[in-house]
Amino acid sequence: MVARANGELQYLAPVAAARAEAAWLEGRPDAIAKETNDAYALALRYKAPRFLGELACWRWRGGLLDEPPDGIEEVYRLTIVGDWERAASLWDAAGYPYDAALALADSSDPEVLREALERLEALGARPAAAIVTRRLRALGERGLRRGPRPRTRENPAGLTPRELEVLPLPAAGLRNAEIAERLVVSHKTVDHHVSAILRKLGVRTRGEAGAAASRLGLTEVSAGSPGALA
Repeated sequence: MVARANGELQYLAPVAAARAEAAWLEGRPDAIAKETNDAYALALRYKAPRFLGELACWRWRGGLLDEPPDGIEEVYRLTIVGDWERAASLWDAAGYPYDAALALADSSDPEVLREALERLEALGARPAAAIVTRRLRALGERGLRRGPRPRTRENPAGLTPRELEVLPLPAAGLRNAEIAERLVVSHKTVDHHVSAILRKLGVRTRGEAGAAASRLGLTEVSAGSPGALA
C-alpha cells in the first residue's frame, strides 16, 4: 500500500478510516483493529485531533474503546460518550449529512434510529441503512420499509417524513418544547429535526423555513401530516 509505505499520518489515517468503515458496513467489526492499529498509534503519538478522533470513533464502533482519548475533536468525543444528537447537529452544521446520519445510527433510541434510517435511505446509503434496520428490529420495531420512502424521494428539499411532520409547527410559532410535547418526542430530537429542516431548506429562521416550504410546494404535503397544525 502506498499509504503504509509513505508512513505519514496524513496518508495513513484517511485510508485506515475508510477501510475500518468498509469493515463495519460489511459486518466485519473484528477487522477494525487490524485496519486501524498502525494509524491510530501514529495519531496518538502526534496528538492529531481530527485523525485521532475519526480513528477512535471507528475503533469505538468496533468495540475497541470505551472512553474517548484526550485531545480529539468535539464531534468525535460526543459520539463516543453517547451524545449522538449533539454530534449529528455539529455534522449538520458543517454540511456532512452522511456523518450526521451515522452519529444518529449509534443511538439505542428507536425514535433516533428511525431518523437515522430515513436520512441514510434518502442519501442512498444502503449498507448503513441495513445496519440500522437490523438494530431497530432487534429492539422490537416493526413496519420498517425497504428503501427510501416515496415522500422522501418526491419532495424537492429531501425532507424525511418526520421532518415534513415537524415543518409547519416552528413556522406557526411553536417553540421546540411545545413541538416535543405535541409529537411526544424528546426536546433534543425536535432540536435536531428543526436544525435539519433549516439546513435542507437553506434558511436561518423559522419564518424563512415557512416561506421556503411554500415556494417549494411543501405546505400542502405538511398539512396532511399527522400532528400538523390545522
